[in-house]
Amino acid sequence: MAFKLGNRPLPGIAHGGNIDKKHKFKVKRTNLEEGVLGEAKMNGSIEIDKSVEPGSALDKKIIAHESVHAEEIASGKIEYGDDYVRDGNSTFHRKDGKIKYNGEWLPEGDSSFPWEKRAEKAEKNV
Repeated sequence: MAFKLGNRPLPGIAHGGNIDKKHKFKVKRTNLEEGVLGEAKMNGSIEIDKSVEPGSALDKKIIAHESVHAEEIASGKIEYGDDYVRDGNSTFHRKDGKIKYNGEWLPEGDSSFPWEKRAEKAEKNV
């Protein structure tokens, strides 16, 4: 899921394009859509917006947050598609930047989602 300004960030430090040896996720610096600072991709990589200074406190929080998503993708715990998010045995509809959760359409990255709560918890360790 995308890391957006206003949501809490993630833990981890990138070294030579990889998050520390434990994680081994590729970190790519790119231009993300407005308001998005980081994204975990289904291919196991993490993208961080070029506006974020490498090594900064914000960068470390974003990497920590997105690392949780990347680890959960790699383990099969979560999966993102164009029109759904699957978390464990539950599948949630996804459309126009929103996810239907508990009968309500909420913006992607909302702190109500269980997968975001897990990622936000990792931010506190930075």
